Amino acid sequence: MKNITDSFLCLGYWPSAGSFGFNTDILATNPINLSVVLGVLVFFGKGVYNRKQKILRTIRNSEELREGAIEQLEKAQARLRKVEMEADRFRVNGYSEIEREKLNLINSIYTTLEQLENYKNEAIHFEQQRVINQVRQRVLQQALRGALGTLNSCLTNELHLRTVSANIGMFGTMKEKITD
Repeated sequence: MKNITDSFLCLGYWPSAGSFGFNTDILATNPINLSVVLGVLVFFGKGVYNRKQKILRTIRNSEELREGAIEQLEKAQARLRKVEMEADRFRVNGYSEIEREKLNLINSIYTTLEQLENYKNEAIHFEQQRVINQVRQRVLQQALRGALGTLNSCLTNELHLRTVSANIGMFGTMKEKITD
């Protein structure tokens, strides 16, 4: 077993090119593992933040569309009231023409409202799919983290040494088969 001070003194030491082995020095390998984990977290964290911003932007856009639709509805209602007042004034001369105009206006309002409702539903469906995909990615990441944690917690020094010995033994038999 190595002494801790030997590990600190040999930080700049590299083994010769022909040897193979595992670095069991926790003080030397732990910063590497932490930097890899932090790099992965930063990489995937950016995507989540950007998706959140896109979702918020889409929600704001749909709210603006909704407000615009309400404003158009109010304008249409004001026009409808104006048309109704004109209808009362001109009822004697052209009641049928005014009725036709009123129906056309109402139909166009309903058509516009249906279109806006369809746009809203499409935006909501799109955002739901995006959120579902985000949740799937997060669940996958958590499952991978859990699997890595389980593997790391189950891997003892004895099991590690047995695995290395078995792999070296398999490598030796493969080498013998190749040379034969």
